[in-house]
Formats: sequence, C-alpha cells, structure tokens
Amino acid sequence: MPFGVFVPPPADRLRRSRKDFARLRRTIGHMVNLWEDLETGPNAPDEIYAVVECLKGERNKYEYDKDIPGVVLDRVLHSNVHYPYDYGFIPQSYYDDEDPFDVMVLVEDQTFPGCVVEARPVALMKMDDDGEQDDKVIAVPTEDPRFDHIEDLEDIPEQIRAEIDEFFATYKNLEAGKEVETLGWEDKEAAKDAIEHAQDLYDEQVA
Repeated sequence: MPFGVFVPPPADRLRRSRKDFARLRRTIGHMVNLWEDLETGPNAPDEIYAVVECLKGERNKYEYDKDIPGVVLDRVLHSNVHYPYDYGFIPQSYYDDEDPFDVMVLVEDQTFPGCVVEARPVALMKMDDDGEQDDKVIAVPTEDPRFDHIEDLEDIPEQIRAEIDEFFATYKNLEAGKEVETLGWEDKEAAKDAIEHAQDLYDEQVA
C-alpha cells in the first residue's frame, strides 16, 4: 500500500484521497514515490501537501529516500534541541538548495514520518545554510480548527515565531563546519511565490 496517509480530511476529501492513491498505484504499478508521484497539493499554492519527515518534540532527523521509497534516519541532531513542529517537504518541488522545498507544519500533536498532511501556507522563513538559500514554508493543517485563525504571518504568535527561529539558528551548532543564519520572515504571499518557484524548478530540473 502507499507509504503515507492524509490526515485529517473530511469524508468527501478522504474519499477523493483514497481514489487519488488508488489511481496512482494502477498507473505506476509500484509503491507511490511521495516526492515525484504525489502532486504538490489539491490547490497549490493555496493548499499544499506536506510530507512529514521529522516530528515535533524529537531530535531524530529523518529524510525521505525516493529510491526506496521510504523514510530513513539521516542522523540525530547533535545539539540538545527538538523540532518545535512537524517538518518535511512539499511534493513535486525543488528549491535553490537542490532539495525538495522544506515545510514546517504547526501541529498540536506530532504525526509520524511519511504522513501526508493537507496544509495552508501562512508564512516563509528565510534562511542561509552554508551559503545556500534554504528557506522554510510555514503551514497549518487545513482541517484543524485550532489553526483556522492563522491566515498570514501576522497571525502567528511572536512566541511561536521566536521558537522556530531559535531552533533553526541553533540546531546545527555542534556539527563541525556547519553555518546557519536565519534571515527573517515574510508573509503568505511570499510563501506562495516561493512554492511556485519551487514547482518551476522541479519542472525544469527534475521532471
């Protein structure tokens, strides 16, 4: 069966999601590759799919290996920090750091590696990682009413922004030769523009 599920969609979207995966399986005849076979979202860039790799409250750095396909343990964070929220990538995207475009999903409770979450982009965190542009989309689950009030950057509490910024500014401090710099925040429209840029790069360099 496909690696990953959609959570938590209403009944009509759940039926649609199951049909989408079933159609993919019939079309490609093997396990679904969540980076290349899954679309960017049901209505990208306004609504996207986030493939979760790393979990809120944990130090394990998982990465999706498209050649398996599946999630593997890349490393354990050297610093005594934990992911503040679930973290992963956007399907059919490719960013300036030559990786799928990163996304952090604000969740109350962690999901699991390989989980596919339907989400709304609400902000963009700018970041430089060893001289490469490594920005992060910040998103909220589409069907979680606890986040319905978060529509744009200004709706994200300052404390949450500070925690995310602090995590990315320090999580590689004990890794030799690694230099990371956070460069500020931009709004929902900037996040959507960045997603479209990542889709274009995917079409040009991967598809």
